[in-house]
Amino acid sequence: MKTIANIFWNTDQNRLRAGWRFLIYLILFFALTIGKDVLVSSFNATPLPKALAYLIYLASGLVLTWWMARFIDRRLFIDLGFNFDRNWWLDLGFGLALGVFLMTGIFLSMKMAGWLLITGSASTNSGLSISMAFLLQVLMFTVISINEEMAFRAYQLKNIAEGFAGGRIGPRSAILFALLFSSAIFGLGHMANGHATVFSVITTIIAGLALCLPYMLTGELGISIGLHLTWNLFEANVFGFSVSGSAPATHLLSIEVIGPAAWTGGVYGPEVGLIGLVWALIGCGLTILWVKWLRKKTGLHLPLAGRL
Repeated sequence: MKTIANIFWNTDQNRLRAGWRFLIYLILFFALTIGKDVLVSSFNATPLPKALAYLIYLASGLVLTWWMARFIDRRLFIDLGFNFDRNWWLDLGFGLALGVFLMTGIFLSMKMAGWLLITGSASTNSGLSISMAFLLQVLMFTVISINEEMAFRAYQLKNIAEGFAGGRIGPRSAILFALLFSSAIFGLGHMANGHATVFSVITTIIAGLALCLPYMLTGELGISIGLHLTWNLFEANVFGFSVSGSAPATHLLSIEVIGPAAWTGGVYGPEVGLIGLVWALIGCGLTILWVKWLRKKTGLHLPLAGRL
């Protein structure tokens, strides 16, 4: 009986084992996401109820993560990457700027290569004015970037790293194993998206590695949240690219992608094209340089693999 209990309970830490903590959180988070999708889709073109639905989703995600951290993980919520000091806000600003820079680089690279045509200006089929529709997209991507970075980076990566650590596996190896595992889940979670392929899943996994990098180096979510927000916002609603196989209803530019799908990402979106991967690697390099400049050092944030 004690052996069975040990499968679920870590007696040394007096809490559930990391795998079970992660599984519980994942189930509850996906339930919240499904609830948000149902709620938003029921409001059609009415902006205020949609905005309220997004805010409810954000509040629910924060409460869920706080509750899991406090009562299941037995840790402080801020230890998941929300130490709102000066560096955190500077990281957020850098992440926001980085997302704009990278997506603009992708757009200009494809334009100069002759792989896309600008076919029109601002457009929306949401039934709202273009300004209202765009603001609603800003809110949506802000909420999604916060919730998904909490789920797929902070909570997931930290708990998986703690689960791997111990015995012959040191903290560095545990964090790297967690990085691969977390990114694989992130990529496989996009399998249900429109036009998904084996190649798109692989490139999404690599994109997940890029989003994990700032958290691995700093233990904070500032860069990841900022990058996630502006990458998606500029990809879909500024430049008009498809995002994960879905064409945006609202965009400031109307474009047609005509280049080779292997490079442009085709109908799925540039994040799965080779040109997107090149710019993602540039983003990784810039992130390392930023962390080294701001913190005067680079390296894995080893507390991710052990309780603080």
